[in-house]
Amino acid sequence: MQRILSSQLTAHVHETVTIAGWIHRRRLLKSVAFLIVRDAEGLSQVVVAVPETRAQLEEPTFVEESVVEVTATVTPNEQAPGGVELTAPKIRVLATAAALPFELHRPAIGATLPTQLDHAALALRHPARREALRISAAVVAGFRAGLTEQRFVEIQTPKIVASATESGANVFTLDYFGRPAYLAQSPQFYKQLMVGVFERVFEVGPVFRAEPSDTARHLAQYTSLDAEMGFVSDHRDVMAALTRTLAAMTAFLDRPIVPSEIPAVHFTEALRIAGAPADEPDLAPAHERALGEWARREHGSDFVYVTGYPMRKRPFYTHPDPARPEYSNGFDLLFRGLEIVTGGQRLHRYEDYVEALARAGEPLEPYAGYLDGFRYGMPPHGGWAIGLERFVARLTETANVREVTAFPRDLHRVIP
Repeated sequence: MQRILSSQLTAHVHETVTIAGWIHRRRLLKSVAFLIVRDAEGLSQVVVAVPETRAQLEEPTFVEESVVEVTATVTPNEQAPGGVELTAPKIRVLATAAALPFELHRPAIGATLPTQLDHAALALRHPARREALRISAAVVAGFRAGLTEQRFVEIQTPKIVASATESGANVFTLDYFGRPAYLAQSPQFYKQLMVGVFERVFEVGPVFRAEPSDTARHLAQYTSLDAEMGFVSDHRDVMAALTRTLAAMTAFLDRPIVPSEIPAVHFTEALRIAGAPADEPDLAPAHERALGEWARREHGSDFVYVTGYPMRKRPFYTHPDPARPEYSNGFDLLFRGLEIVTGGQRLHRYEDYVEALARAGEPLEPYAGYLDGFRYGMPPHGGWAIGLERFVARLTETANVREVTAFPRDLHRVIP
Protein backbone atom coordinates (compact mmCIF):
# COMPACT_ATOMS: atom_id res chain seq x y z
CA MET A 1 0.00 0.00 0.00
CA GLN A 2 1.40 3.37 -1.01
CA ARG A 3 2.26 5.76 1.80
CA ILE A 4 0.21 8.96 2.06
CA LEU A 5 0.91 12.14 4.03
CA SER A 6 -0.99 13.53 7.01
CA SER A 7 -2.40 16.35 4.85
CA GLN A 8 -4.02 13.77 2.53
CA LEU A 9 -5.93 11.82 5.17
CA THR A 10 -9.22 13.71 4.79
CA ALA A 11 -9.45 12.51 1.18
CA HIS A 12 -9.44 8.88 2.38
CA VAL A 13 -12.15 8.76 5.07
CA HIS A 14 -13.19 5.18 5.93
CA GLU A 15 -10.34 3.80 3.81
CA THR A 16 -7.36 1.77 4.98
CA VAL A 17 -4.15 3.72 4.40
CA THR A 18 -0.47 3.65 5.28
CA ILE A 19 1.35 6.60 6.79
CA ALA A 20 4.93 6.86 8.01
CA GLY A 21 6.86 9.38 10.05
CA TRP A 22 8.34 10.13 13.44
CA ILE A 23 6.74 9.45 16.82
CA HIS A 24 5.94 12.97 17.94
CA ARG A 25 4.16 12.04 21.16
CA ARG A 26 2.77 9.02 23.02
CA ARG A 27 -0.18 9.31 25.41
CA LEU A 28 -0.83 6.14 27.37
CA LEU A 29 -4.19 6.54 29.11
CA LYS A 30 -5.98 3.89 31.15
CA SER A 31 -8.45 2.67 28.55
CA VAL A 32 -6.88 3.88 25.31
CA ALA A 33 -3.54 5.07 23.94
CA PHE A 34 -2.72 7.71 21.37
CA LEU A 35 0.26 7.83 19.06
CA ILE A 36 0.94 11.16 17.33
CA VAL A 37 2.95 10.65 14.16
CA ARG A 38 4.69 13.59 12.45
CA ASP A 39 5.61 13.79 8.79
CA ALA A 40 6.65 16.60 6.47
CA GLU A 41 3.07 17.89 6.21
CA GLY A 42 1.92 17.77 9.83
CA LEU A 43 0.56 15.43 12.51
CA SER A 44 -1.62 12.31 12.43
CA GLN A 45 -3.40 10.89 15.48
CA VAL A 46 -3.38 7.10 15.83
CA VAL A 47 -5.85 5.55 18.31
CA VAL A 48 -4.72 2.32 19.95
CA ALA A 49 -7.38 0.29 21.78
CA VAL A 50 -6.28 -3.32 21.20
CA PRO A 51 -4.22 -4.64 24.15
CA GLU A 52 -1.60 -6.30 21.93
CA THR A 53 -0.92 -3.07 20.02
CA ARG A 54 -0.89 -1.05 23.23
CA ALA A 55 1.76 -3.41 24.61
CA GLN A 56 3.80 -2.71 21.51
CA LEU A 57 3.62 1.04 22.27
CA GLU A 58 5.03 0.40 25.73
CA GLU A 59 8.14 -1.33 24.38
CA PRO A 60 11.53 0.48 24.62
CA THR A 61 11.66 0.84 20.82
CA PHE A 62 8.61 3.12 20.92
CA VAL A 63 10.35 6.29 22.03
CA GLU A 64 9.75 9.76 20.63
CA GLU A 65 11.47 10.43 17.29
CA SER A 66 11.59 6.73 16.39
CA VAL A 67 10.40 6.23 12.81
CA VAL A 68 7.26 4.15 12.34
CA GLU A 69 4.94 2.97 9.62
CA VAL A 70 1.22 2.74 10.43
CA THR A 71 -1.48 1.01 8.42
CA ALA A 72 -4.97 1.87 9.72
CA THR A 73 -8.47 3.07 8.90
CA VAL A 74 -9.15 6.80 8.47
CA THR A 75 -12.01 7.68 10.85
CA PRO A 76 -13.74 11.08 11.28
CA ASN A 77 -13.14 12.83 14.62
CA GLU A 78 -13.57 16.61 14.87
CA GLN A 79 -11.19 16.80 17.84
CA ALA A 80 -8.32 15.08 16.05
CA PRO A 81 -5.74 16.94 13.91
CA GLY A 82 -7.38 17.68 10.57
CA GLY A 83 -10.70 16.25 11.74
CA VAL A 84 -9.71 12.60 11.26
CA GLU A 85 -7.80 9.93 13.16
CA LEU A 86 -6.41 6.49 12.40
CA THR A 87 -8.04 3.50 14.06
CA ALA A 88 -7.35 -0.26 14.23
CA PRO A 89 -3.69 0.32 13.45
CA LYS A 90 -0.89 -2.06 12.61
CA ILE A 91 2.42 -0.44 13.54
CA ARG A 92 5.92 -1.24 12.39
CA VAL A 93 9.11 0.36 13.70
CA LEU A 94 11.48 1.43 10.90
CA ALA A 95 14.20 3.05 13.05
CA THR A 96 14.64 3.50 16.80
CA ALA A 97 15.75 6.85 18.27
CA ALA A 98 18.28 7.29 21.06
CA ALA A 99 17.53 9.25 24.23
CA LEU A 100 16.65 12.84 23.29
CA PRO A 101 18.56 15.88 24.65
CA PHE A 102 15.27 17.86 24.61
CA GLU A 103 11.58 17.35 23.80
CA LEU A 104 10.04 18.34 20.49
CA HIS A 105 6.31 17.97 21.23
CA ARG A 106 6.06 21.18 23.27
CA PRO A 107 5.18 24.54 21.63
CA ALA A 108 8.75 25.78 22.16
CA ILE A 109 12.01 23.91 22.63
CA GLY A 110 13.06 24.19 26.26
CA ALA A 111 16.79 23.91 25.55
CA THR A 112 19.10 26.91 25.12
CA LEU A 113 19.96 28.04 21.61
CA PRO A 114 23.56 26.68 21.84
CA THR A 115 22.17 23.27 22.82
CA GLN A 116 19.74 23.40 19.92
CA LEU A 117 22.55 24.29 17.52
CA ASP A 118 24.71 21.47 18.88
CA HIS A 119 21.86 19.09 18.03
CA ALA A 120 20.64 20.87 14.91
CA ALA A 121 19.58 17.69 13.10
CA LEU A 122 17.05 17.11 15.90
CA ALA A 123 16.09 20.71 16.77
CA LEU A 124 15.19 21.50 13.15
CA ARG A 125 12.42 18.89 13.34
CA HIS A 126 10.50 21.08 15.77
CA PRO A 127 7.49 22.63 13.98
CA ALA A 128 8.56 26.21 14.75
CA ARG A 129 12.13 25.72 13.50
CA ARG A 130 10.89 23.81 10.48
CA GLU A 131 8.34 26.51 9.65
CA ALA A 132 11.09 29.16 9.59
CA LEU A 133 12.94 27.13 6.96
CA ARG A 134 9.74 26.76 4.94
CA ILE A 135 9.34 30.53 5.03
CA SER A 136 12.94 30.91 3.81
CA ALA A 137 12.15 28.60 0.92
CA ALA A 138 9.03 30.63 0.06
CA VAL A 139 11.02 33.88 0.19
CA VAL A 140 13.66 32.49 -2.18
CA ALA A 141 10.98 31.15 -4.53
CA GLY A 142 9.35 34.59 -4.55
CA PHE A 143 12.72 36.24 -5.21
CA ARG A 144 13.27 34.01 -8.22
CA ALA A 145 9.72 34.46 -9.52
CA GLY A 146 9.72 38.24 -9.03
CA LEU A 147 12.98 38.72 -10.89
CA THR A 148 12.23 36.26 -13.66
CA GLU A 149 9.04 38.20 -14.32
CA GLN A 150 11.21 41.31 -14.69
CA ARG A 151 13.47 39.65 -17.31
CA PHE A 152 16.31 38.79 -14.95
CA VAL A 153 18.37 35.65 -15.68
CA GLU A 154 19.68 33.45 -12.85
CA ILE A 155 23.45 32.93 -12.78
CA GLN A 156 25.99 31.08 -10.63
CA THR A 157 29.34 32.63 -9.81
CA PRO A 158 32.60 31.38 -8.22
CA LYS A 159 32.98 31.30 -4.46
CA ILE A 160 36.78 31.09 -4.65
CA VAL A 161 38.20 34.42 -5.75
CA ALA A 162 41.56 36.11 -6.19
CA SER A 163 40.83 39.37 -4.36
CA ALA A 164 38.63 40.79 -1.63
CA THR A 165 35.39 42.04 -3.19
CA GLU A 166 34.82 44.82 -0.70
CA SER A 167 38.45 45.98 -0.47
CA GLY A 168 38.50 44.96 3.18
CA ALA A 169 40.41 42.64 5.47
CA ASN A 170 37.39 40.60 6.55
CA VAL A 171 37.96 37.70 4.17
CA PHE A 172 38.65 34.01 4.68
CA THR A 173 42.01 33.13 3.13
CA LEU A 174 42.68 29.68 1.71
CA ASP A 175 45.53 27.83 0.06
CA TYR A 176 44.56 27.39 -3.56
CA PHE A 177 47.09 24.94 -4.98
CA GLY A 178 49.96 26.77 -3.34
CA ARG A 179 48.79 30.32 -3.94
CA PRO A 180 46.50 32.55 -1.88
CA ALA A 181 42.81 32.89 -2.66
CA TYR A 182 39.73 33.93 -0.73
CA LEU A 183 36.18 32.85 -0.10
CA ALA A 184 33.93 35.34 -1.87
CA GLN A 185 32.43 38.12 0.25
CA SER A 186 29.79 38.59 -2.45
CA PRO A 187 29.20 37.86 -6.15
CA GLN A 188 29.48 41.60 -6.79
CA PHE A 189 32.22 41.61 -9.44
CA TYR A 190 30.78 38.70 -11.38
CA LYS A 191 27.18 39.87 -11.40
CA GLN A 192 28.34 43.25 -12.73
CA LEU A 193 30.26 41.57 -15.54
CA MET A 194 27.20 39.45 -16.37
CA VAL A 195 25.19 42.63 -16.93
CA GLY A 196 27.28 42.83 -20.11
CA VAL A 197 25.87 39.43 -21.10
CA PHE A 198 22.20 39.38 -20.04
CA GLU A 199 21.59 43.00 -18.91
CA ARG A 200 19.65 41.75 -15.86
CA VAL A 201 20.93 38.93 -13.62
CA PHE A 202 20.41 37.48 -10.17
CA GLU A 203 21.94 34.85 -7.94
CA VAL A 204 21.01 32.93 -4.79
CA GLY A 205 24.13 31.65 -3.07
CA PRO A 206 26.42 31.61 -0.03
CA VAL A 207 28.76 34.46 0.84
CA PHE A 208 31.46 34.57 3.49
CA ARG A 209 32.37 37.38 5.86
CA ALA A 210 35.26 36.99 8.32
CA GLU A 211 33.87 39.70 10.57
CA PRO A 212 34.57 39.12 14.29
CA SER A 213 30.98 40.11 15.12
CA ASP A 214 29.31 37.96 17.76
CA THR A 215 25.79 39.41 17.55
CA ALA A 216 22.25 38.15 16.96
CA ARG A 217 22.30 39.59 13.41
CA HIS A 218 25.69 38.42 12.06
CA LEU A 219 26.80 35.15 10.46
CA ALA A 220 30.16 34.21 8.95
CA GLN A 221 28.34 32.44 6.12
CA TYR A 222 24.90 33.46 4.97
CA THR A 223 22.71 33.25 1.88
CA SER A 224 22.78 36.34 -0.28
CA LEU A 225 20.00 37.22 -2.72
CA ASP A 226 21.79 39.33 -5.33
CA ALA A 227 20.55 41.16 -8.39
CA GLU A 228 22.13 43.51 -10.92
CA MET A 229 20.48 45.41 -13.77
CA GLY A 230 21.77 47.42 -16.70
CA PHE A 231 20.62 50.58 -18.45
CA VAL A 232 19.48 52.40 -15.33
CA SER A 233 19.19 56.14 -14.98
CA ASP A 234 20.37 56.03 -11.37
CA HIS A 235 19.77 54.18 -8.10
CA ARG A 236 16.06 54.99 -8.12
CA ASP A 237 15.49 52.52 -10.97
CA VAL A 238 17.20 49.88 -8.85
CA MET A 239 15.00 50.71 -5.85
CA ALA A 240 11.86 50.40 -7.97
CA ALA A 241 12.86 46.92 -9.16
CA LEU A 242 13.74 45.91 -5.60
CA THR A 243 10.35 47.09 -4.29
CA ARG A 244 8.59 45.00 -6.92
CA THR A 245 10.75 42.00 -6.04
CA LEU A 246 10.03 42.32 -2.32
CA ALA A 247 6.31 42.20 -3.06
CA ALA A 248 6.83 38.88 -4.85
CA MET A 249 8.99 37.58 -2.01
CA THR A 250 6.22 38.17 0.52
CA ALA A 251 3.26 37.21 -1.66
CA PHE A 252 2.69 34.04 0.41
CA LEU A 253 1.77 36.08 3.50
CA ASP A 254 -1.83 36.56 4.56
CA ARG A 255 -1.61 40.28 3.96
CA PRO A 256 0.73 42.42 1.82
CA ILE A 257 3.42 44.19 3.82
CA VAL A 258 5.27 45.92 0.97
CA PRO A 259 3.72 49.26 -0.07
CA SER A 260 3.57 50.11 -3.77
CA GLU A 261 6.03 52.90 -3.04
CA ILE A 262 8.41 52.58 -0.08
CA PRO A 263 9.23 55.90 1.63
CA ALA A 264 12.78 57.15 1.06
CA VAL A 265 14.92 59.66 2.95
CA HIS A 266 18.37 61.00 2.20
CA PHE A 267 21.11 60.03 4.64
CA THR A 268 21.40 63.59 5.95
CA GLU A 269 17.67 63.66 6.70
CA ALA A 270 17.86 60.19 8.24
CA LEU A 271 20.45 61.45 10.72
CA ARG A 272 18.12 64.26 11.71
CA ILE A 273 15.14 61.94 12.14
CA ALA A 274 17.21 59.53 14.22
CA GLY A 275 18.61 62.32 16.40
CA ALA A 276 22.19 61.54 15.34
CA PRO A 277 25.00 64.11 14.94
CA ALA A 278 25.09 65.67 11.49
CA ASP A 279 28.68 64.51 10.92
CA GLU A 280 27.92 60.83 11.69
CA PRO A 281 29.38 58.69 8.83
CA ASP A 282 26.96 55.78 9.20
CA LEU A 283 23.76 54.66 10.92
CA ALA A 284 24.07 52.77 14.19
CA PRO A 285 21.51 50.08 15.12
CA ALA A 286 19.75 52.57 17.41
CA HIS A 287 19.44 55.00 14.48
CA GLU A 288 17.97 52.25 12.29
CA ARG A 289 15.38 51.44 14.95
CA ALA A 290 14.42 55.12 15.22
CA LEU A 291 13.98 55.32 11.45
CA GLY A 292 11.85 52.18 11.51
CA GLU A 293 9.58 53.74 14.11
CA TRP A 294 9.38 56.95 12.05
CA ALA A 295 8.44 55.04 8.86
CA ARG A 296 5.70 53.15 10.70
CA ARG A 297 4.38 56.29 12.39
CA GLU A 298 4.53 58.70 9.45
CA HIS A 299 3.96 56.38 6.50
CA GLY A 300 2.43 53.18 7.91
CA SER A 301 5.35 51.29 6.32
CA ASP A 302 7.53 48.50 7.68
CA PHE A 303 10.15 49.55 5.11
CA VAL A 304 12.15 52.71 4.50
CA TYR A 305 14.94 53.47 2.03
CA VAL A 306 17.92 55.51 3.19
CA THR A 307 19.69 56.98 0.16
CA GLY A 308 22.84 58.98 -0.37
CA TYR A 309 25.23 57.37 2.10
CA PRO A 310 28.61 59.13 2.30
CA MET A 311 31.00 57.89 -0.37
CA ARG A 312 33.66 57.20 2.26
CA LYS A 313 31.38 54.46 3.69
CA ARG A 314 30.61 52.81 0.35
CA PRO A 315 32.71 50.37 -1.74
CA PHE A 316 34.96 51.80 -4.46
CA TYR A 317 32.60 50.70 -7.27
CA THR A 318 29.76 52.89 -5.98
CA HIS A 319 28.62 55.74 -8.25
CA PRO A 320 28.73 59.17 -6.58
CA ASP A 321 25.78 61.54 -6.66
CA PRO A 322 26.61 63.90 -9.58
CA ALA A 323 25.07 66.85 -7.70
CA ARG A 324 26.81 66.08 -4.37
CA PRO A 325 29.90 63.94 -5.06
CA GLU A 326 30.62 63.43 -1.36
CA TYR A 327 27.41 61.38 -1.21
CA SER A 328 26.61 58.24 -3.16
CA ASN A 329 23.90 56.99 -5.46
CA GLY A 330 23.63 54.13 -3.01
CA PHE A 331 20.98 53.05 -0.55
CA ASP A 332 20.13 50.74 2.31
CA LEU A 333 16.67 49.33 2.89
CA LEU A 334 15.54 49.08 6.50
CA PHE A 335 12.83 46.57 7.44
CA ARG A 336 11.22 47.07 10.84
CA GLY A 337 14.22 49.07 11.98
CA LEU A 338 16.93 46.74 10.67
CA GLU A 339 19.10 47.06 7.57
CA ILE A 340 18.41 44.07 5.31
CA VAL A 341 19.46 45.34 1.86
CA THR A 342 22.42 47.29 0.52
CA GLY A 343 22.38 48.51 -3.06
CA GLY A 344 22.86 51.34 -5.47
CA GLN A 345 24.21 52.50 -8.80
CA ARG A 346 27.72 51.36 -9.79
CA LEU A 347 30.47 52.99 -11.79
CA HIS A 348 30.42 51.78 -15.38
CA ARG A 349 33.38 53.46 -17.13
CA TYR A 350 36.86 51.90 -17.03
CA GLU A 351 38.65 55.17 -16.31
CA ASP A 352 36.39 55.84 -13.32
CA TYR A 353 37.41 52.49 -11.83
CA VAL A 354 41.09 53.22 -12.29
CA GLU A 355 40.62 56.53 -10.51
CA ALA A 356 38.47 55.02 -7.73
CA LEU A 357 40.97 52.25 -6.98
CA ALA A 358 43.86 54.72 -6.94
CA ARG A 359 41.91 56.91 -4.54
CA ALA A 360 41.35 53.86 -2.31
CA GLY A 361 45.05 52.98 -2.41
CA GLU A 362 44.35 49.71 -4.20
CA PRO A 363 46.60 48.26 -6.94
CA LEU A 364 44.99 47.44 -10.28
CA GLU A 365 46.53 43.99 -10.76
CA PRO A 366 44.26 41.99 -8.38
CA TYR A 367 41.23 43.47 -10.16
CA ALA A 368 42.45 42.92 -13.71
CA GLY A 369 39.80 40.34 -14.65
CA TYR A 370 37.06 42.51 -13.17
CA LEU A 371 38.26 45.72 -14.82
CA ASP A 372 38.54 44.02 -18.19
CA GLY A 373 34.77 43.97 -18.54
CA PHE A 374 34.63 47.76 -18.26
CA ARG A 375 37.27 48.24 -20.94
CA TYR A 376 34.88 46.70 -23.46
CA GLY A 377 31.80 48.77 -22.70
CA MET A 378 29.34 48.44 -19.84
CA PRO A 379 26.01 50.26 -19.51
CA PRO A 380 25.01 52.32 -16.48
CA HIS A 381 23.91 49.70 -13.98
CA GLY A 382 23.15 48.96 -10.36
CA GLY A 383 21.88 46.28 -8.05
CA TRP A 384 21.38 45.06 -4.53
CA ALA A 385 22.05 42.25 -2.07
CA ILE A 386 19.61 40.90 0.53
CA GLY A 387 20.73 38.82 3.50
CA LEU A 388 18.19 35.98 3.48
CA GLU A 389 18.55 34.94 7.11
CA ARG A 390 18.37 38.48 8.43
CA PHE A 391 15.27 39.18 6.34
CA VAL A 392 13.50 36.00 7.45
CA ALA A 393 14.38 36.63 11.10
CA ARG A 394 12.78 40.05 10.86
CA LEU A 395 9.82 38.73 8.90
CA THR A 396 9.10 36.10 11.58
CA GLU A 397 10.06 38.45 14.44
CA THR A 398 12.78 36.04 15.55
CA ALA A 399 15.42 37.55 17.82
CA ASN A 400 18.46 35.67 16.49
CA VAL A 401 19.32 34.85 12.87
CA ARG A 402 20.67 31.48 14.01
CA GLU A 403 17.11 30.39 14.80
CA VAL A 404 16.13 30.68 11.13
CA THR A 405 19.35 29.13 9.78
CA ALA A 406 19.64 25.37 9.37
CA PHE A 407 23.34 25.02 10.22
CA PRO A 408 24.71 28.46 11.14
CA ARG A 409 28.36 29.41 10.89
CA ASP A 410 29.52 32.19 13.19
CA LEU A 411 32.53 33.33 15.17
CA HIS A 412 32.51 30.15 17.27
CA ARG A 413 30.71 27.45 15.30
CA VAL A 414 31.80 25.25 12.40
CA ILE A 415 29.77 22.16 13.38
CA PRO A 416 27.48 20.37 12.87
